[in-house]
Amino acid sequence: MTGLLLPEEFAGLVAVSRETMDRLRLYAELLAKWTQRINLVAPASLGDVWRRHILDSAQLAAQLPATTATLVDLGSGAGLPGLILAILGVPDVHLVESDTRKAAFLREAARQTGTKVTIHACRIDAVPPIAADAVTARALARLVILLEYAVRFVKPAGACYFLKGASLVDELTEARKSWHMKVTEFRSLSDVSGVVVKLESIVRERHP
Repeated sequence: MTGLLLPEEFAGLVAVSRETMDRLRLYAELLAKWTQRINLVAPASLGDVWRRHILDSAQLAAQLPATTATLVDLGSGAGLPGLILAILGVPDVHLVESDTRKAAFLREAARQTGTKVTIHACRIDAVPPIAADAVTARALARLVILLEYAVRFVKPAGACYFLKGASLVDELTEARKSWHMKVTEFRSLSDVSGVVVKLESIVRERHP
């Protein structure tokens, strides 16, 4: 993909309603405004916000089962991907973010876009276990660390959906030393070097 992605082009790719587009536009405006004050995303990335952030997050919606009710987004930051998925209709989204300023942004963005989410303004290991159908994360940590975080939340029949880049092969090799899992990869819609990795049937490796 080359060139800037326009909102109208995003709407064609993701097929969202006019009301949802209005909420996403408002989110994009808030993201730009708050990034001037706190480090939410790289300022240079805001020039292509619909591809770099909104499409990058929204593409996960197509991979989630229609029955997905509860989702935990680890290290939510600016709400990417968790808040975007909540705007797109996932009913019970938990955003985990320990940075108090980023958590304040999440509260304000959720309020202004009329999006129901639960915000946990604390460290991941301080959040009580949540039986989640899906666990998501973007630019948070290597897979072996993400799995340590996620295993407390994901249901046995649930899955993790992580947005990854060119390091995925090495990260999978590292993670498989400690974990058994079913791995499915999807090419990113927003980044030619990006990958959405879905991890299911996650079991910790038992060493003798």
